[in-house]
Amino acid sequence: MNVNSFTGGLIVLLLTNFSTTAAVQEPVAKDVVPAALQGFDYGDVKLLDGMLKKAFEKNREYLHRLTPDRYLYTFRRTAVLPTPSSPYGGWERPDCELRGHSIGHYLSACARTVAVCGDAVLKANADYTVRELAKCQTANGNGYLSAYPSSFFDRLEEKFGGVWAPYYTMHKIMLGLWEMYVYTGNSQALDILKGMADYFKGRCDKLTDEQMQRVLNVEFGGMEEVLLNLYSSTGEKKYLDFARRFEHRSFLDPLLEAKDVLTRRHANTHIPKIAGAARAYEQTADSKYKRIASFFWDMVANTRTFATGGSNNGEHWGLPNKLADTLSMHTQEFCTSYNWLKICRYLLRWTGESKYADMYERNFYNGILVSQNPETGMLIYFLPLKTGGRKSFGTPFDTFTCCYGTGIQAYASLSENIY
Repeated sequence: MNVNSFTGGLIVLLLTNFSTTAAVQEPVAKDVVPAALQGFDYGDVKLLDGMLKKAFEKNREYLHRLTPDRYLYTFRRTAVLPTPSSPYGGWERPDCELRGHSIGHYLSACARTVAVCGDAVLKANADYTVRELAKCQTANGNGYLSAYPSSFFDRLEEKFGGVWAPYYTMHKIMLGLWEMYVYTGNSQALDILKGMADYFKGRCDKLTDEQMQRVLNVEFGGMEEVLLNLYSSTGEKKYLDFARRFEHRSFLDPLLEAKDVLTRRHANTHIPKIAGAARAYEQTADSKYKRIASFFWDMVANTRTFATGGSNNGEHWGLPNKLADTLSMHTQEFCTSYNWLKICRYLLRWTGESKYADMYERNFYNGILVSQNPETGMLIYFLPLKTGGRKSFGTPFDTFTCCYGTGIQAYASLSENIY
């Protein structure tokens, strides 16, 4: 499918019997909810000359500048293996409690880029990264894989806090491995992912339901969603059951009762919880998950969304229908724009309703495409909406915030986001 660069609306197509050219691994456990609309796979769409192709290629150039050994430094150190090269800076510093998350973003971005255009260099770099992560996991000896020691999880389970967000980082790594399997066919990545999931299942099996819910008070990213994806790729029910332990009831239950509990919540902590619920609906057909996702979308879209499609200030949601005094230098965190698109995509896929496509389009133009410096490929954290505000772009090797990692994933996905 060839697509010219565009200035008009998004195109949403219902596909039947469309042959894919991407090396997509088909799910073992099929979704039980029929989709009203189905999107193209990576590789089915070719970007022609224009704004989107330039942005994709600029991101691809940046991925070529990134070095696997620098990402791997803290993983090797944790596994007590030799550490050639040096670590990256920013949130990948060896003393940062979120170190290691970026390697997952990197694997995801490489996998998507390879699926789109078959980049042999990125494929080789990503495969090398997977092999070296496997060595780290083997050295750890129990399935554990991280850039920091397992004592981080001891602290989380003992204090229900006192550590930044260890499961958040695990989600990023696990998602990168899953996408390396699904989009490039790297079976070793799936083996590593299963080892990680089994390790953490063993930990969580020792926690009571009350203890697990307290663990979930600390940001944990899209753990439910990635475990459900693992279930889809393996058909092993233990991953479906484990995934559902990451359902944070103190947030989800009020939404099921149509209660607005978003005020003062950290946006990017909670949007992935909705993505997990949405994926659970597709795999179980339990209508409560659809009701949760639909009500959440209504609360964000109709009471907290700026004209741009963004919805938060200082990473948090404010009071409903009170937006004028929230325009600041720290509006519309990029990660939330990216994850908001996922919620819109889920609901659009189920229903085919145009309101979800309209919101997707608004945020795609004003939340995603605005985040990259077209000259350098560098990325933003916030989109300032305050009068006179200016974007602040990071640096290539000393930033590595959450939004940097999400950014390279988003710009590897521009062919997907047309539809």
